[in-house]
Amino acid sequence: MVTGAPIPPAPKHPARKAVSLQPEPEDLGGGLWSVPVPIPDNPLAYTLVYALESPRGPVLIDAGWQHEDAWSALHGGLAAFGIDVADVRGVVVTHYHPDHAGLAGRVREASGAWIAMHPADAGIVKLFRSAGQGGRREFELTALRRAGAAESEPADRADGPRVSPPALPDREVSDGDLVDLPGRRLRVIWTPGHSPGHICLHLEDGDRIFTGDHVLPRITPHIGLYPYDFPDVDPLSDFLGSLDKVSAMSADEVLPAHQYRFNGLAGRAREIIDHHEERLAEVAALLSARPITLWDLTAGLTWRHPWADMSRQSRRMAAAEAAAHLRTLETRGIARRDGTDDPLRYVLR
Repeated sequence: MVTGAPIPPAPKHPARKAVSLQPEPEDLGGGLWSVPVPIPDNPLAYTLVYALESPRGPVLIDAGWQHEDAWSALHGGLAAFGIDVADVRGVVVTHYHPDHAGLAGRVREASGAWIAMHPADAGIVKLFRSAGQGGRREFELTALRRAGAAESEPADRADGPRVSPPALPDREVSDGDLVDLPGRRLRVIWTPGHSPGHICLHLEDGDRIFTGDHVLPRITPHIGLYPYDFPDVDPLSDFLGSLDKVSAMSADEVLPAHQYRFNGLAGRAREIIDHHEERLAEVAALLSARPITLWDLTAGLTWRHPWADMSRQSRRMAAAEAAAHLRTLETRGIARRDGTDDPLRYVLR
C-alpha cells in the first residue's frame, strides 16, 4: 500500500492519460498486457497486474487484492486477450502487501502456477501466518503505547476488516536473478524500502522496468519502521539507496503497479529523493534539546489530512513513517533517542 502527500508528476506516457477512473485492460505490445484489478474501498482504486507472454504460458507480475470483484477483474481482463488463468505459469510478487500478493494463492490454485517472492518478504509472510490475528493485534497495541499514544487511542473501532496474510511463495528470487520466463529475460532488482524484500523487474528484451510501488508517477510509497524502534534497520536510507540504484538504469518505459506508466525514471527517482530530504528537514525542525514523544512529533508534521481527522490506522502508519525518518536522522548523526524507557522520546543531537 502507498500513502503520503502528492509530489510533482513525472512526464506521462503519451498513450496514457492520468485519470481517476479505472482504466481498461490494455495490450502494451511485445507480448505484454496490463490488467487493472480493483482494490475495494481504497483511494488507490486499482493495482496494475502485468502479464508477460512466454512459450510455456504467461507469467504475472503481481496479482491484486484478495476479493471476488478483484478476481473477476483479473480473470476477465486476462480473458480479453485470450489468456486463461488456468494457463498461468507463475506469479512474481513485487512485495508482500495485500494489493499485490493477495490473489497469488488463488491463481496458484487455479493453474498450479509457482509464486516467487524475495526472501526478505517471504520471511515476513511466514511470520504473519504464524502470529495470527491475535498476535498482530497485540503488536499494534504495543506499538501505540511505545509511540506515546493516549490511552484512549486503541479504544477506537478497528479500521476495516482484517486482511488475511498472502500465500507462501514456492520460490525465492534475489537481486540479479532471472525469472523463470522461457524465451525472455526478466531480471530481479532488489529495491528495499517500501518493504524489506520489494523488487523491481527489468524486462531486458523489451527495455521496460516494472517498479511495483518503488517508483510511482505522482505519489511516494509508505516508508515505515515496524516496530518503531526496530534495531539496526533503516528503511528510509534503504529506500533512498534503492532509488539511486534504479535511477542509474536506462530502461525506456516505467510500468508501476498503480496509476499509469511513464517515461523518465531517473528524473522521477530524483523528485522522490528530494521529497524525502524535505521531509527529513521538517522532522529535524521539530526536534530540540527537550525530549518529544514519537506520537507528539508525528502529530506535529504536515499530512494530507488534519491529524484530528485521521483514522487510527492512518495515525499508526504516520507514526511508522515518522519513525523511519527519525532513524535516518539518527544514522546521519542529527537525532538521537532519549533514554530507554517507554514511550519513545527523541532529541536533537
